[in-house]
Amino acid sequence: MIKEFKLTDRQQEILDLIKKSISQTGSPPTRAEIAEILGFKSANAAEDHLRALAKKGVIELVSGRSRGIRLTDTSAALSFTSHFKQAMLPLEGLAQLTLPLIGRVAAGSPILAQEHVDQTYYVEESLFNKKPDYLLKVRGMSMRDIGIMDGDLLAVKATKDAKNGQIVVARIGDEVTVKRFQRLNDRIELQAENPDYQTIIVEPGEAFEIEGLAVGLIRNTMLM
Repeated sequence: MIKEFKLTDRQQEILDLIKKSISQTGSPPTRAEIAEILGFKSANAAEDHLRALAKKGVIELVSGRSRGIRLTDTSAALSFTSHFKQAMLPLEGLAQLTLPLIGRVAAGSPILAQEHVDQTYYVEESLFNKKPDYLLKVRGMSMRDIGIMDGDLLAVKATKDAKNGQIVVARIGDEVTVKRFQRLNDRIELQAENPDYQTIIVEPGEAFEIEGLAVGLIRNTMLM
């Protein structure tokens, strides 16, 4: 059960802005961006409200980072999505998507090959800004600081293209990983959102392919 906290109208406004920013860009806003959007006189005013939200347990503040804001389970506001009502069985009267859950991906084979599908989920279409094509079970904590945890189900839109800063599902050689995409002049970087993990450098000529973009997230405990 997710505990609820009483927020002021301004605190709720800031929390909604953080969720919107993560949903649209994959990153929380900076203090300066919060101040500009909400009409604060300075970034310090935004910082004061963020500290109040952190005290109430709905966000965590990561020191030393301009976008060091992390949503918590308590906020019931996982990166990219809002609450899930039903993800196991079809519900009458709701516009729902049927999404395959992809498990381990065999080297060199298409990610949506039937042998990779562990099970099928029915989810409400309205939960996503962009329609996903499949769910991928997250393994590891390399994207922890934007709220993507081990065991979460990442909603993915299949595509071979991505813009800098987007969260992608990428294949490097025989491995499939979830990282933030950055294309530089001489290489591609796949950046983790956890200082305990190093950036993956993809050199020219190395086997690499984008499999899709992250468009939503289901915290696995919400399906129990």
